[in-house]
Formats: sequence, structure tokens, C-alpha cells
Amino acid sequence: MLELNVDRAAIHVGPHFTVQFERTLRIPDDGNTYPLPPSLGAFPIYRVRDYADRVPEAWNEYGGVFIPMYQREALWLSFGGSDWCPSAVKVAAGHINAVTGKRMHKKLNRTQQNYLVTPDQPWLDGINAGKGYIRQFVAMPLGGGYTVEEQLTGKAEFGGLQMIVYAPKEGIFEEPVYELPCMEEQICAYAPSAPEMGLGAGGKMEQKIYPDEYGVDVWDTSNFGEVYVHIVNSQAFHYITGHKAPSTPISAETYTDYGLPWFRLYDECVRDIAPADTLAQVKTINEVDRAAADEGAVEKPVELDEKQIVGLDLV
Repeated sequence: MLELNVDRAAIHVGPHFTVQFERTLRIPDDGNTYPLPPSLGAFPIYRVRDYADRVPEAWNEYGGVFIPMYQREALWLSFGGSDWCPSAVKVAAGHINAVTGKRMHKKLNRTQQNYLVTPDQPWLDGINAGKGYIRQFVAMPLGGGYTVEEQLTGKAEFGGLQMIVYAPKEGIFEEPVYELPCMEEQICAYAPSAPEMGLGAGGKMEQKIYPDEYGVDVWDTSNFGEVYVHIVNSQAFHYITGHKAPSTPISAETYTDYGLPWFRLYDECVRDIAPADTLAQVKTINEVDRAAADEGAVEKPVELDEKQIVGLDLV
């Protein structure tokens, strides 16, 4: 298996793949399609084992990392690594593949592409819900019917993010002239049983999921690394680490005030794989809010205080 390493800013899987989790604006869910918003900095990454006495018991059993997010805050995945050596990457919101909308598994599909190819795909901002666009990743508490996983499986199983990274078979790409350094100690990361937050579907954003131009036979499915990323809200993060959660952008006006750009990717000549029908049917956070308001039975989620956190078996 590919060696898995972590530093405070990125996860490294093998010598040729990295991923960062970028804090960004939650774009409006108003029916319009928006270009990609910029990053306001990477979310810090923490190893579960460094806080073994403060995290849920299941996290210690399976390992992994966690990042702090505010409820209803958005993120995107920034992929990096060696330009000359691509990787095949599967990304899941909880247990749901973000490309196909099907349950996550380790097989790479030949007929319906269920993975990304990096560095050809420089980032991923959400689920593959439409032709030429995605629905933005937005952090939401489990149990309210907001997350992609809850809507497609009927239950809140895992939440968070899951990734599997595959190396190419030996001899296909040119040998490197240098190796990426090992950043820190190796971590063991597999899916836990009950993280606190998952990912819901936000507004529409212009983004293509590029087809694999190399072909599925290029990838060595026996040589992979797997990582699970837990997401905790600000109160849980403070309880676990003793640190205050990093501040977050509040609205689109924040971007305007700082003169930050929206990114438009000039990829008109690049093809796009077909959207997933199941992901296209996922209700957005605004739609779940409206349905709950109509029923008059479900309130919007609120942050938990420390006493409530203890009640969630975080000790």
C-alpha cells in the first residue's frame, strides 16, 4: 500500500499525490451557476491519534485525521503532487462516491468512470450533479437529512470525507529525478463509525469532471492508499484540541471587500464525464430547510455547547 503521511497543511499519499482542504465562500443556492470561488487558506489538519483521549472511541480504532469547520461552511479539495506521475483518486462524501453517487468501493470502473485523475483534475468542489457543474461541498451535522450520504442511504453512517488514491503501474511513466520528502510519521486511516459532521449539497458551480485519458488499465489497483477525514464543528474542535477554531468568511461581501477574484477555468476544449443521476436528485441544503419549514417540525441545526458534546460520547 502507498505510504500515508500528514502535516498540518496537507495529506501525502505516496510520493506523488497531495491534497489540501481549502476554506472558501459558500456560493448562493439560487438556481444560478457560479464560477469557482478562491481559497481563503487551507483548513488545518490534525491526527486523530494525537488526541486519543478526547475523540470518539471509534476514531481511535480506525485512525485518520480531522479538520475543523463551521456548520454551513464550504470547502474544496486542492490536489497536488508530481506533474509527470498522475494518480487515480476516488472521493466520497461519507460512503457516497462524489462522481457516481454510488456506494464507495475499491474497484475502478471501466464503463462508468468513478474516479478522478490528478494532476489533470486540479481540484474538486462538490458532487457531480449536472452537466458541466457540481453542487458545492457544505459541512452539515448528521441526523437532519442534509448530507448526501443520509439522502442516498437513508441513514447517517460516517459523514466526513473518504479518499482512495491509486498509483499507476510501474514502467508507464518516466522515472522521477527526485522524491518528495516524507513530511511526518505515517498514519493509519480508515473509516470510523460516527463522525459528527458530513457534507451536504450547496449551490451550483461551473466545474467539469475530466475523463481518464490514460485508461483504467494504467492504474495499479493493488497499490493504493486510503484516508478518512473527520469533520468536527467549532465547539467539538475546541473540546478535543483546546484551541479555538480558525475564523471563517461570512458572506460574499467579505470577498468583495478584499477584492478577491472568482476563478474561471478555461477548459472549453476538455470533455466532461456524464453527471450522476442519483447525485442530481440530492436535495440542496436550502431545499431541506424549506421542506423542514413547511413541515414545521425541524429547526435549523445549532452549534453544541460542551455539555452537549460530552453527551455525544466525545469523552
